[in-house]
Amino acid sequence: MTHGTLHGGCHCGNLRVDVELPRPAASYSPRACDCDYCRKHGAAYVSDPAGRLHIEVRDLAALGRYRQGNGLAEFLFCKACGVLVAVAYAESGHTWATINHLALEATRDFGAATPVSPRTLSAEDKVVRWKAVWFPQVTFKVLGMLTKEVP
Repeated sequence: MTHGTLHGGCHCGNLRVDVELPRPAASYSPRACDCDYCRKHGAAYVSDPAGRLHIEVRDLAALGRYRQGNGLAEFLFCKACGVLVAVAYAESGHTWATINHLALEATRDFGAATPVSPRTLSAEDKVVRWKAVWFPQVTFKVLGMLTKEVP
């Protein structure tokens, strides 16, 4: 059951997102990662394993990707306007992802951010955690092409 769909994206509109959550936004506390990269972006992430995430990319050449830390997850941002939109992890043709709640139009609807420290986890423990809390139903649309993998 979906409680509602939230919309958002980057500042220039190159990356658009639709997030389906099974509960009201106020029941989620965005996770404020304490790594240097996320802190410098002010990022705090929202996801739900019972929800869905759809990312639309208008200009694939302007989709930025960055790996840091252990390099397992890929930070997705817009090269044109610089907004960090999501983080994705892919394994065996399946993608899990989480959304930077600041990329959503309804940022004030969420609960207060909760600090988290993934850098204290091993690479294996991070993957286990991502699979448990991130969106497992992720789709990408690039110029009319629909895929379940990061383009």
